[in-house]
Amino acid sequence: MTETPSEARLAPAAVGAADVETGLPVLDHLVAELAAAGRFRLSLEVAPGSSDEALRAAGRAFGRAVAARLDAGAAGSGSAIVPADEALALASLERAAEGRLVTNVDFSDERVGGVATDVAARFLEELALGASLNLHVRLVEGSDPQHVLSAIFKAVGAALGQALRPFPPDTEEAT
Repeated sequence: MTETPSEARLAPAAVGAADVETGLPVLDHLVAELAAAGRFRLSLEVAPGSSDEALRAAGRAFGRAVAARLDAGAAGSGSAIVPADEALALASLERAAEGRLVTNVDFSDERVGGVATDVAARFLEELALGASLNLHVRLVEGSDPQHVLSAIFKAVGAALGQALRPFPPDTEEAT
């Protein structure tokens, strides 16, 4: 099986922005919210294919871009708790030898914008695997699937924003 061609570029920024073309408008919107919350510029393009292939390719490409930044000396860990209307989500992540997504969210029977919301879990899982992140996502409160997904992606974005910032320079005070 060949991998769907994909490319991602990201860089920290004062104001987050995203140019996302996955072929899944709902995912494009959620990834744009993630980039805004994380305060980084993101460009993510996936060649046309089945929605499942595009989803996996987008997550993998984004994960590889995150891994490259982490390898370049970024902090490597972060956490955030973020609201979206009545929903509240928590995300915590750190660099790990083996990537994984651990979550208490199950929306396998829900749909947002005509797309099954489990696409969000699959995207985040591919991101965690591609970046070698131990990614924990918890829904604290929320019932509207659209608001829940927004809170989750914003929380993951804010946590990634912390993880992607460089370590502050060492300064030793003379005593």
